[in-house]
Amino acid sequence: MRLCFLVEEQYRHDGMPLDVIRQLGAWGHQVDVLWPGRSLIPISEAIRAGSHDAWVLKTVSGGPGLTLLEAAASVGLTTVNDVRAIRGVRDKALAAVIARGSGLPVPVTYAAARPEEFAEIPAAEFPLVVKPADGSSGRAVRLVATPDRLLDPVEPDGAGAPGAPGGGLLIAQPYVPNSGTDLKVYSVAGRLYATERCSPLHPAHAVRERQVPLTPEIARIAAEIGTVFGLDLYGVDILLGPDGPVVVDINDFPSFRQVPDAVARVSAAVLELARNGSAGQGAVPHAAVPPTAGQPTPGPSAPGQTKATPAAPAPSTSAPTPPFTAPPVPPAAAPRPRPAASIGGGR
Repeated sequence: MRLCFLVEEQYRHDGMPLDVIRQLGAWGHQVDVLWPGRSLIPISEAIRAGSHDAWVLKTVSGGPGLTLLEAAASVGLTTVNDVRAIRGVRDKALAAVIARGSGLPVPVTYAAARPEEFAEIPAAEFPLVVKPADGSSGRAVRLVATPDRLLDPVEPDGAGAPGAPGGGLLIAQPYVPNSGTDLKVYSVAGRLYATERCSPLHPAHAVRERQVPLTPEIARIAAEIGTVFGLDLYGVDILLGPDGPVVVDINDFPSFRQVPDAVARVSAAVLELARNGSAGQGAVPHAAVPPTAGQPTPGPSAPGQTKATPAAPAPSTSAPTPPFTAPPVPPAAAPRPRPAASIGGGR
């Protein structure tokens, strides 16, 4: 198969998706890579019917990659995820309306162009979690205790970064009291995996990031999100509040941290979706048990090889043409930066 990945600058060293790209190549598939943030793209030539079996997006929410993916869909190319589903969750204001309208447990959400507008929210609803509607990876997400703190400056490391305030729409949600632990549920084209980690709003709370059992209630909520939004590869941030689980963020193509054999599973899912198109029918629970070392990896429609025993690459019938480039391979001795987590607010 021939696939095209759209990878923005923020993810050019991340294991997800670069390890997936290498795995697909090891299985004998041709993978072209577009870097929307740092290359000239002749879109009339790169995006044409029949050019690829599927296009896959790994970009920040406000980046140019989504426009390119929509262009690919406009000429009939398969996209992973479905481009309409990605648009639905990339805009957090839109996602909140869709989710609440479908009966999902999402906090009441307010929108404004300037943070001071949130001062009109009743004081009883504070503290608020305020974040950009097009933010990603937890950038510029902050907890505002009282109305008079709405204009407090954002942390310096968030200024100027993608997702930082700067003219875009903001959303605010009442803070959901919680233990300081986030529950992240990943869906890999029909299988669900639950993990927990420290909340970005409670950095002092020590939490060991790990895989945890998936309860029927959490599985139902996560699967319903896949159905409502039409997603196949996605992550859901859930808080266990005093009134039950609350969905605080939804991410397309997240980091899949703590998912056992994530690279092989996600690679197999990409191939399955490229062959058959987006299912968009949600997901079913999968037991959170890591595979035995050296054993074939279970997963969605395995392509005949496992991560431990990849097939020899098949010769390519056509060489990649500009602006396609192979993903950079870091030196063996150099540690690869840990994948950025996709984290939201509403906490």
